[in-house]
Amino acid sequence: MTSLPEAFRAAARGAGATASDADLDSAANYLVGRWTEPQRHYHDVTHLAAVLEVVDRFAHLAPHPDRVRLAAWLHDAVYDPRALGDANERDSAEFAEGLLTSLGAPAEVAVEVARLVSLTAGHATGENDPDGELLCDADLSILAADTERYVRYTSAIRREYAHVPDDAFRGGRSRVLTELLNLPSIYRHAEIREQWEDRARENLRAELEELA
Repeated sequence: MTSLPEAFRAAARGAGATASDADLDSAANYLVGRWTEPQRHYHDVTHLAAVLEVVDRFAHLAPHPDRVRLAAWLHDAVYDPRALGDANERDSAEFAEGLLTSLGAPAEVAVEVARLVSLTAGHATGENDPDGELLCDADLSILAADTERYVRYTSAIRREYAHVPDDAFRGGRSRVLTELLNLPSIYRHAEIREQWEDRARENLRAELEELA
């Protein structure tokens, strides 16, 4: 089984990074440290591994799968549940560009991975963006989980937002779920949508009813 540092090194090399293996491993271990910070209950290393697994599974859908893998590594590199708006995503995108530049990635790659990271703020992609679509679909894959895993996910999200009073949390969470349900489709790639769309909508509706 490939370790996380090995996976990061392979993706970085595939995307054109020229840093030494030691520097790539050091960066990977630093990122793993970020993903295991104490404020993380859902947005943790388990989530990272799950997103990477989906990207690997559907890599054939993306023209540049290694860029998508790097974006998966970096999309929650900065994560503070108390941050406002899309601050986490903006800061993660800025961090991604700087880190990849320091690792010798081509400028085009560093900028593109930062763009992909920024998409996770609202999971809104434009036309003809299969790399972005795969990252967003992978990031939202938890929504199509089985009931037990979905309950663990919602519980973990609540722990991350323990500082938010119950009424405010229910209102905010309900708005997020409603916005997702109002989308023409939660998942962008047809192959993924066919497998996960119905289950995700069932989970969202069930959670929304419980919040009400």
